[in-house]
Amino acid sequence: MGPLSGFRIIEFAGIGPGPFAAMLLADLGADIVRLDRSGNVMGGDPDQPPGDILNRGRRSVGVDLKNPDGVATVLDLVASADALVEGFRPGVMERLGLGPDVCLARNPRLVYGRMTGWGQDGPYAPTAGHDINYIALAGALEPLGRAGEQPTPPLNLVGDFGGGGMMLAFGVCAALLEASRSGQGQVIDVAMVDGAASLMTMTWSFRAMGIWNDERGTNMLDTGAHFYDTYETSDGKYISIGSIEPQFYAELLRLTGLEGEELPHQMDRTQWTAMKERLATVFRSKTRDEWCELMEGTDVCFAPVLSMAEAPQHPHMAERGTFTEVAGITQPAPAPRFSRTPGSIDRPPPHAGQHTDEVLADWGVPAERIAALRESNAIA
Repeated sequence: MGPLSGFRIIEFAGIGPGPFAAMLLADLGADIVRLDRSGNVMGGDPDQPPGDILNRGRRSVGVDLKNPDGVATVLDLVASADALVEGFRPGVMERLGLGPDVCLARNPRLVYGRMTGWGQDGPYAPTAGHDINYIALAGALEPLGRAGEQPTPPLNLVGDFGGGGMMLAFGVCAALLEASRSGQGQVIDVAMVDGAASLMTMTWSFRAMGIWNDERGTNMLDTGAHFYDTYETSDGKYISIGSIEPQFYAELLRLTGLEGEELPHQMDRTQWTAMKERLATVFRSKTRDEWCELMEGTDVCFAPVLSMAEAPQHPHMAERGTFTEVAGITQPAPAPRFSRTPGSIDRPPPHAGQHTDEVLADWGVPAERIAALRESNAIA
């Protein structure tokens, strides 16, 4: 009974950010039907779901998108859907006969979400790319890294998932809200390059205010400052410090034993490197657990740097239930949290085509029609 309960959304199977957007919508209660290509339907034991948890919370229909009957079946689903999401290159959906014009003609209220790396137009639009390329062109990769070193890709979090998947889910929710008022659908062009640029808005503000250097690794938030960085501890682990505000910095000095020493002003950039070396020496004097015992629960702005194996076990994460286990797999729980209509993981990831007959029947396709579709190999 999440906040999106009652909304029906069609997802064209893809990888990475597309499934992530659909996962977010499914976690919040939307009925997501994932359309897998019939060639990917290999069967599988429902009691042993696949490990790709990005596909959790929805049912799968196996359909041949090159079969006219398969395309007609998709359009039947479109007729009663609230939204559709796809992540193909520009023009692919049109060539399949399932482009926005066709789908919106069938269902004028449909929200049609399209996600690509470069967008639906522009010189790069027809070319291949990956997260690292999108954030590079958006100006989001160049600032990431330490002084004197090459840019460091932050996994594929900024382009694929922040600038792509989350923007798609956000756009679909906004368009569904608007459609509920206007009665009209629309097309959403989600480009990861646009989303990555949007995520950099605060940095653009800093630059406009003259408090951001274009030289990588020399600013307050990019590892230039000694009070905003990670430090190694005596046991080879790491802790994180973010003591920006003066009162938090004073607490850092107190708990590291530096209070009372003659130190440069916190914001004296010419001394940041020297102060970083000083703090590095201090932090290497204790283990990570010893620093946790000293700093957790204070206003230093501190946290241990935990591995993926460690994070679910931390008392704060455990008490909040930030991680959960479904079908034997530990994974992030639905977020954000709603007081009256909480999200949930309704089912583990499906095998491709696992729910074909069930979904088609639920969405109003008669049994004899389903049998005919199977006979023509339009569904699997």
